[in-house]
Amino acid sequence: MTTKKFTGVIPPVVVPLTQGRELDVPSFERNVNRMIEAGVDGLFILGSSSEVVFSTDQRRSDIIQNLVRIVDGRVPVLAGIIDTETERMIEHGKRAEQMGVDALVATCPFYALQGIDEIEWSFRCLHDALNLPIFAYDIPVCVHNKLDTDMLVRLGKDGVLAGVKDSSGDDISFRYLVMGNEDAGHPMSILTGHEVVVDGAYLSGADGSVPGLANVEPYGYVRQWKAAQEGDWETVKKEQDRLARIMRITAVTKGVQGFGAGVGAFKTALQLMGVFETNQMPRPVHSLKGENVEAIKRVLEENGLL
Repeated sequence: MTTKKFTGVIPPVVVPLTQGRELDVPSFERNVNRMIEAGVDGLFILGSSSEVVFSTDQRRSDIIQNLVRIVDGRVPVLAGIIDTETERMIEHGKRAEQMGVDALVATCPFYALQGIDEIEWSFRCLHDALNLPIFAYDIPVCVHNKLDTDMLVRLGKDGVLAGVKDSSGDDISFRYLVMGNEDAGHPMSILTGHEVVVDGAYLSGADGSVPGLANVEPYGYVRQWKAAQEGDWETVKKEQDRLARIMRITAVTKGVQGFGAGVGAFKTALQLMGVFETNQMPRPVHSLKGENVEAIKRVLEENGLL
């Protein structure tokens, strides 16, 4: 097990689809290369933004294989192995390892809901069965369990976890996680998954961010990370304020919610910017149209992206 740290800006890659809902490889290449050229420090595939729960096993493999090919070793690749229970996650992890990713990202099991003892055992089983660094993905809105901070630190100290991707929305828990990780000797990379409060996470001591909005605007997040490394907190906040205004693309739509409003807005913005050919969504999610597209366009124009 490598002790390599994963730090900086590691966007969760949004996956473009053709009108027939196949992987749009040319658009995928444009998006990935654009983020790497902007200076991101890694890429996370097959999380929420990458439609992992909408993807068949074959689609998961196609996405990973294409990303590894496009990246060609330029930045680390983290791959989600998210599934309902432990055995399925192990299967996904073994395939991802064979395809050449650098780390794996797993939630707790989320169909037959378990308690903390079973959740901890699941992560330990993943560690025992797989050979790459493992990140815990804390996203209770989707898996209906909030990962316990003491458990995460314990798993980090024991070498089970290499890091945590926190999308819990719980700033208090996040602060205690960062502090507990420091007290334990910093065994894990702690990454925030919340686009609008990255400045606060960095001030708390986060090791990086996993912002979906970086698909749309990677340059600001890269500048923000570099400013944080230099202790230039005025610039960190300035960049965050600008990015927060752009993030309004996920809030100006009407008649949609959840995945369709969030990732749907990212895809629509990327289409308007000429990165994606379409803003097609996986079934059963509807693509944004009409007034919703115009509302997103106005936000992009107001913030100099169009």
